[in-house]
Amino acid sequence: MMKESFDIAVIGGGPAGMIAAGRAAELGARVVLIEKNDKLGVKLLLTGKGRCNLSQAEFNVRKFVENFGQGGDFLFSPLSLFGVKDTMEFFEKRGLRLKTERGQRVFPLSDQASDVLGVLISYLRKNKVNVMTGSEVIGIRKNNNQISKIILKDKEIIAAKYIFCTGGKSYAQTGSTGDGFRWAKQLGHTIIDLQPVLTPIEIKERWIKEVQGLSLKNVNIGVWQNNKKKNEAFGEALFTHFGLSGPIILDLSKKIGRLLKTGEVKFSLDLKPALDFIKLDNRIKRDFAKYSNKLFKNSLNDLLPQKLIPLIIRFSGISPEKKVNTIIKEERSKLVRSLKNIEMNVSGVCGFNQSIVTSGGVSLKEIDSKTMKSKIIDNLFLAGEIIDLDGPTGGYNLQVCWTTGYLAGQSSAS
Repeated sequence: MMKESFDIAVIGGGPAGMIAAGRAAELGARVVLIEKNDKLGVKLLLTGKGRCNLSQAEFNVRKFVENFGQGGDFLFSPLSLFGVKDTMEFFEKRGLRLKTERGQRVFPLSDQASDVLGVLISYLRKNKVNVMTGSEVIGIRKNNNQISKIILKDKEIIAAKYIFCTGGKSYAQTGSTGDGFRWAKQLGHTIIDLQPVLTPIEIKERWIKEVQGLSLKNVNIGVWQNNKKKNEAFGEALFTHFGLSGPIILDLSKKIGRLLKTGEVKFSLDLKPALDFIKLDNRIKRDFAKYSNKLFKNSLNDLLPQKLIPLIIRFSGISPEKKVNTIIKEERSKLVRSLKNIEMNVSGVCGFNQSIVTSGGVSLKEIDSKTMKSKIIDNLFLAGEIIDLDGPTGGYNLQVCWTTGYLAGQSSAS
């Protein structure tokens, strides 16, 4: 079998792998980047619905880190070496103009994920990285505490150092099939429990299908178990044919996945969280005065999206044919309660095929946060989604890829 030798071999041509390979080569190393897909950055092109939310403009490291829960402290050192500002400068210096949208989400000005990928491919070319696409790793060999070689179908790759940037298990159709977790485990690493996160939620109620495709803004969702509120989130949600999606649902999905292991979970949806019971009742009274001679079913257009009106009418128990000026206070109270508390029963979280990120991965205790070097294998570095770090939507997870990838590339080449 044919053999090729390099200073550094990077496995995985996603965001972490591309920036790691480019940085290592920029520092003078002879680098090979191995990707099993026919193209680089397949999953990157899907992020942010094809727009690529490439970072989160939170320049306070402590605040950024807080979004990653218990393991977040691991990021202090990497972010001090290559943080949000460094990432934005990296892309802007290479001709990509950026913009920051609501929620401090950073996008390319063009709204094209392909432009982000273009910068990375140019970076690889400029620094003469040997890119092998359509090349699947089928085996990894270890000698003592070092990787000795990696085996492809038609050749063996021997390198002084290796970087695993193989991603997670999310969007398996893009090549993220969890191979890296298997290899890391074979090499002696601990893999923390893998679960799909930032994923839509399935709901038991059948009325969901009546409102599928409806997007809700400025709503509040409470998560309940055993009559106790376990979590809540405010923002945007989206009804799907099987349940709920959208930013606040994705961010709650990790917590919901864990709660479901211990019992049933319910949602309470507040369509008007900015108004308390009395203020909302007064608002409805004003609408009813405006439409006093109309039927109830024609009086809610100012208050609700058209698609939601039949559902709320049903929940309120008021006859849709009733004249507005005959609706009594008790009926109005029921309507307010219907708007402030739509109850839903969660049947499950969607799997890895619909999750944006994989929670779990190589234990942070087995990685040096100053270099991204493995504490188990002397010549191995790890970066990106393979490590046990996951944050909310809004560019946090891609920033971890840029930070850990850049650091792994830099450390392996020095």
